[in-house]
Amino acid sequence: MTEWSVFIPTFLAASVEWVEAFTIVLAVSLSIGWPRAMGAAAAALGTLAAMTLVTGGVLRLGVSMNELELVIGVLLLLFGLRWLAKAIARSAGLKALHNEDEEFAHTREELSRGDRHAAWLIAFKGVMLEGLEVWLIVVALGVKSQTPWSAVAGALAALLVVILAGAVVRAPLRRVPENAIKFVVGAMIVSFGSFWTLEALSPGAWPDGDLSLLALFTFYLLGGLGIAAALRRRAPREATS
Repeated sequence: MTEWSVFIPTFLAASVEWVEAFTIVLAVSLSIGWPRAMGAAAAALGTLAAMTLVTGGVLRLGVSMNELELVIGVLLLLFGLRWLAKAIARSAGLKALHNEDEEFAHTREELSRGDRHAAWLIAFKGVMLEGLEVWLIVVALGVKSQTPWSAVAGALAALLVVILAGAVVRAPLRRVPENAIKFVVGAMIVSFGSFWTLEALSPGAWPDGDLSLLALFTFYLLGGLGIAAALRRRAPREATS
């Protein structure tokens, strides 16, 4: 598996999560200032970095590659299906698109009911919760592909891009096409999960090797878009019946 095939999905997935984390940190900074808000974010990022190092080491100790492949494959299937299902529902109009302005306002409202210590915890919790999904992707793709630094680089590059963009606009990053990214990344992650799960259960099940990932990605992406389109057409008929 090439380094780019790990870097790209990690970068895209991490970008979505870091945008959501940035929105929370931005709202908190208006209450307790940038230094304390960034301190909370840095503490959460440090915790995630430690978790990544520890988990990567633990997964490599006493676990056969076949067992590791199955565990990671199932985890990615569950995680990717959740992302893909949300993207389909939002594309079909069954679920509202994620709105960074609303998230910003909600955080500000929550802050108005707390003190400075509570505001620090909100920033820490926000970065930690969003970062946990990044952590899962980094560990899963990095360990299984045996190119962990490609996954780490993808997550860090996404973090740097979001920080730079946020520093320039100093406002919620509302123009990021979050649902489109989740559609693509969801299809990517489900493809990895399907590939590794079946490979673990039946070694050699993919005669074309890594090229099968491209076919899987195309299948899941086009299938998801087709389901979303069908649901959009069905909704007006149900509304008028």
